[in-house]
Amino acid sequence: MNDIKQASRHRMLIVDDEEGTRLLIARIVTNDLEVEVMLAGTCEQALRLGGSFAYDAILLDLMMPGIGGLGVLKELRANSPNLATPIIIVSMLSEPEMIDRCMKAGATAYIIKPVERNTLASTIKAQIAGRSRPRT
Repeated sequence: MNDIKQASRHRMLIVDDEEGTRLLIARIVTNDLEVEVMLAGTCEQALRLGGSFAYDAILLDLMMPGIGGLGVLKELRANSPNLATPIIIVSMLSEPEMIDRCMKAGATAYIIKPVERNTLASTIKAQIAGRSRPRT
């Protein structure tokens, strides 16, 4: 079966500058999906962690100090072990232009805050399952 709970434990990076949001998302994914999480509260932490380990999925906020989430996304897609990792944007920004920019920069999904538990879990499952499929 391809159920994420029956597979070996997946590793996920959660990037958000708001600690409460990071912890809420971490609690949802660890309870619902049984994944191991790493947390990053700054763009610099995200790039350091994303540059040193290939994750099964990355959840990334856009509105962060420094180069911002879009900058982190572009850097991870340009030069890291996460070139093919699903990167799911989780942001309050809902403008179609921003969603389009993120998808063109390499995001694989976009979720608008506030995060709905079932939407988050199903999106992550689909992204990880899509990554696990053999390429033909």
